[in-house]
Amino acid sequence: MGRSPMVIRLPGATSAEGICPGRGSAFYAGDYFAGDIYRGDLQSGTAARFIDAPPGRQALGMQAHARHPLLFVAGGSTGQAYVYDLRRKTTVAVYRFGAAHTALINDVALTRDGAWFTDSRRARLHFVPVGPRGTPGRFTTLTVRGPAADLAGKFNLNGIRATPGGRTLVVSHSSKGALYTVDAVSGHSRAVTGVSVPMVDGIALHGHTLWAVQNFRNQIQRITLNGDLSRGITKKTISNGLFRIPTATARFGDRLAVVNAKLRPDGRPPTAKSYEVVVVGA
Repeated sequence: MGRSPMVIRLPGATSAEGICPGRGSAFYAGDYFAGDIYRGDLQSGTAARFIDAPPGRQALGMQAHARHPLLFVAGGSTGQAYVYDLRRKTTVAVYRFGAAHTALINDVALTRDGAWFTDSRRARLHFVPVGPRGTPGRFTTLTVRGPAADLAGKFNLNGIRATPGGRTLVVSHSSKGALYTVDAVSGHSRAVTGVSVPMVDGIALHGHTLWAVQNFRNQIQRITLNGDLSRGITKKTISNGLFRIPTATARFGDRLAVVNAKLRPDGRPPTAKSYEVVVVGA
């Protein structure tokens, strides 16, 4: 029998959106509209505010670097992204990818060379290189071409993950309810056929298994991709009565840590009294 779901509160959080694995059983999660970063642990079942962000920041998708004590955070409608030092709890770098409320920097994926950020309002991906000593460099912008570049919806490019070599990126497209691959050099995109993921938000990728979070459907699709990532098959739909508009997930072996964002359909800031991470089977 599988383990029972676990709920980990984010004490004092006024909103939530992103989550990523840390070392061991640790995870990081963000207070969406306050920008603060929480650190939690699946083993202890607790979390606490870890970084008190300066006023005006937001925290959406995030990823912790495997080799360096760095946390990369997408800054949402600020048009920015942030890099934090996880040892000192300080800001290492701030990047401005676009004007506030014009860009929506939504999620981030790490490769061995740096970090890729999505923009939900423009068909662009932004890349921040990371040097051998863990120093973030000057960013570059890749124009996305092909079907993933569609900007007809309010929220377009959203979740992002990279293959181990970093040459291919997998992105979710919220308004089209679809998954795409993007060539990290040319920007050319192609659809992942065989699956439909309406209301897709964040994604997780391990080998050829992809988890697609569907926020207002309160579920996650576990999808098996073929060798060249051009086609997928849904193997399982993960739902739970504890889900409250989940937006992102982090994989820990056979478990997923899922953040409840409790978003409102009208897009205005949520008004829930508490926010939490739900841990379920993968």
